[in-house]
Order: sequence, then C-alpha cells, then structure tokens
Amino acid sequence: MSQRKALLIGINYIGSQHQLQGCVDDVGNVAEFLVSRGYSNHPTDMVVLTDMNCPNTPFWPSGHNILAAMNWLVSEPGCMCFLHYSGHGGQVPDPDGERESGFNDTIVPVDWEVNGQIPSDVLHRHLVSALAPGSTLFIIFDCCHSGSAVELPFVYRTDEDGNVNLMDNLRAGAELIGEASHLIRGDFAFDGLGEARHLLAGATSFFRGLKHQYEGDYSEGLHAVDDFEDEWAQERKSVFMFSGCKDEQTSADAFINGRHVGAMSWAFLETMKTDIHWNLSYVQILQNTRALLQEHYSQIPQLSCGYQFDLNNPFRV
Repeated sequence: MSQRKALLIGINYIGSQHQLQGCVDDVGNVAEFLVSRGYSNHPTDMVVLTDMNCPNTPFWPSGHNILAAMNWLVSEPGCMCFLHYSGHGGQVPDPDGERESGFNDTIVPVDWEVNGQIPSDVLHRHLVSALAPGSTLFIIFDCCHSGSAVELPFVYRTDEDGNVNLMDNLRAGAELIGEASHLIRGDFAFDGLGEARHLLAGATSFFRGLKHQYEGDYSEGLHAVDDFEDEWAQERKSVFMFSGCKDEQTSADAFINGRHVGAMSWAFLETMKTDIHWNLSYVQILQNTRALLQEHYSQIPQLSCGYQFDLNNPFRV
C-alpha cells in the first residue's frame, strides 16, 4: 500500500470581526473519517493546523506555516495525499490582469491582516506543480470563492436534477488563445488589441504553473491541449478537488443538528457515511453533496480535476 499523508487546516479566526464557528470542528470530523479509511493520525502522517494551537508553533495556520505544510504534503513520490481546508476564502485584485473578473481567488490564513492572503496561483504552484511523481492529491476546500482555488483545468458541477456538466477550461483556453492570435495577426477586423488581450487573459491563467510549459506557437490553438495532457500523463500526477461553491459564491458556516460545521464539510462527510462498502463514485459524491446542500443553501459544489476523468470511478483515498 502506498504511503498516506493528510493535511487538515481549520481556522475560526477567534476573537476577530470575521470569526467563524465550525471550522476547527470540521478538521476533527474529517480526521475521524480519514482514520476510518486507514489513515494514521500520527503527527508524522497527519498534520493538523488550527488557530486553537499556540501561535509560536508550526501548527498555527499562518500563511508561512500553511505553505510549509503543503510543501511537506506533496513532497514524496507515490503517495496518497489528502488536504482539507475549512476557513475563509476571499478574492484579491489580480496583479497580472489575467482574470476577466479582475480578482484572484484566495484562502485566508489566520495572519492575513499582516501577511496577506494566499492566492490561487500560489496554491497551484505549491500543490499541483510541486506534487511528486506518481502521487495523488485529494483536496476539499470548504470556503467562499473556492471553485477554482487551485486552478485545475477540468471542472464538473451538477444541475438541480443531478446532471453533471463539464467545464473544460483547458480546451476553452486553447480556443481563446487561437482566436486571440488570429486577431493579433490581423486576420479579422477589429478596433485595437483590447479584444485580443481580453481573450488571452481569459486563457493564460489555466496554463500557468505546469512543470512543462508549452513553447509552441499559440496559433496552434487546440494542439496545445494534447501537449499539456501528454505532459500530465508523463508526470503521472492526479489532482482532484471538491470545492464548496463556485468562484462567485459564498460557502455557509452552518449550525446543523446542534453543531457548528462548514456546510460543504458536513455534506461531504454525510455522503461518505453512506459509503459503507467504499464504492461510491466521484459523480455520486458530487450529486449527493449537491442534493444535501440545495435543501438549505444556494452554494453549488464542484469537482475539479487535473485531467478529463471518468467520474464513474470509485472514490479511493
């Protein structure tokens, strides 16, 4: 059996104006689930960062400690890695101007007012780009604006009837790059380069952070997709993320059955309680989680992947 490692982060922002109630408890609940699936809770295998810990230890969820723990999580080849984050998610202005919205999605460390938030491109570099060969990373982000928090190219979400829709950001990005390159060369009549820059900005964020960057002519458009997918296959890396909501949505801090919990963490764990034979598929987890959430909340959970994936495969952690 491959080595298993887990990193669990829960931040209630105790004593601040932005205090939450259920995030630290979420971490304990997820740890219990992982132990039931064969993970060790020994500190060398499962690292827990919460703001109940002493600020002078590596287990206080500052930005520095979070990134250091992420580096530890993904550092060893052939490892099964599990990351759970429950806390605030935010948005900060995009300094590169590559986002149509003008903002980068973030997670919010306990020391964010002093040292800032952690944006999605940084998360991608520390989790996806840095993932050791032959390893698999499972992520649950229970926070606002978490839909593309680690910038994975393939996003699946369900509608109210449980039908699953794929948002192929990688292919869409390549199409946009192809369109923009034609505009820049003057193949189509338009006023100025603004439209082309807008198209390129919408695509390039999905190509950043890959260990092997595509160096060809952007005008090749969709050929870039096959190159990127081939590179991922060669690295044998698999990354899967369940997120609590779409980028533009908030994720609820809930009070359910007399307990404070994050709504996404609760819905995921409630779904996994039904998986007594360990054979629920990814699509069933996504559908069941959506069904539980939509009874009380407007947030729409998503599943993001590093490559186009058969969601009927069983969920194995």
